[in-house]
Amino acid sequence: MVQSELPPEDEGREGDRNPGEPNADAAAARVPEAVAATREDDLALREAQGILSESREETPALQPEVDVTPAVSAAARDEDERALAQQRAEAGVEQPVLQLTSDPQPVEAPRAPDIPLAADAAALQPAPDLRLTSPGIRLAQVKEELVAWVKTLLSAAVYAVLIVTFGFQVARVEGQSMAPTLEDQDRLIVNKLVYRIGEPRRGDIVMLYYPLNPEKSFVKRVIAEEGDTVRIVDGRVYVNDIPLKDDYVPSEFRSHDDWGPQVIPEGYYFVMGDHRNNSSDSRHWGMVPKRYIIGKVQLRWWPVPTARVF
Repeated sequence: MVQSELPPEDEGREGDRNPGEPNADAAAARVPEAVAATREDDLALREAQGILSESREETPALQPEVDVTPAVSAAARDEDERALAQQRAEAGVEQPVLQLTSDPQPVEAPRAPDIPLAADAAALQPAPDLRLTSPGIRLAQVKEELVAWVKTLLSAAVYAVLIVTFGFQVARVEGQSMAPTLEDQDRLIVNKLVYRIGEPRRGDIVMLYYPLNPEKSFVKRVIAEEGDTVRIVDGRVYVNDIPLKDDYVPSEFRSHDDWGPQVIPEGYYFVMGDHRNNSSDSRHWGMVPKRYIIGKVQLRWWPVPTARVF
């Protein structure tokens, strides 16, 4: 703090000072200026402190905010929503806008625009069938179906011819010449392809054309191949002087004739029926050329209880 007058110890020494030092009068002349500046600073400091205290007094305590929004009636809210919806429709906005209100409201999912009842009825009606309403179109449809059926039948016929000609053939037994192996009216499946890639073998049951009348066909068993020597003594068959194993022939079906000996020519086969005493075969009309052999009896499929593969 700055004092306005000199301290007491300096008052009695004022006349003893060195003339070369500054005198008390000169110093006294500057004191009022310093005191004035100090007073101005003090006043500024006090004013600052006063403003701060006033601001503290004037600052009110924080109070919770109170919603002073006036309550909006339901009719006014609906009117606002309709106006907003109309504005959005005029602006071309399709997405619904959720409105935030003081009262909780359920949010509805967007619905498709309503279609007039007349349009609904037209949409639900099936399209007219032109085939029933237009005679020309119906006739064309009938023609297409007929052509499709004809193509199917022709294809089936072609496949049947190919199968019968090169693959398999259905045959029926007439007579008892192959009994008891095959009975009268048995149904057979003849494999015609097997002899196109191979040769008949002894013991094969074959279907063949009758050499004296190729319009007829027989079913017989191959007994000897080309180059073999065949002879029959009292109904007993020998192939290359070896008795033939024919256990499939019952004793009551055996014959007691003699035949041979004879060598089978190249390209021919010796055939006989299993019912030896009731069969017309190579003993009576000679050898069978290979080209007359239709195929091998592969399966008896009828009667079903006696079906078997050969």
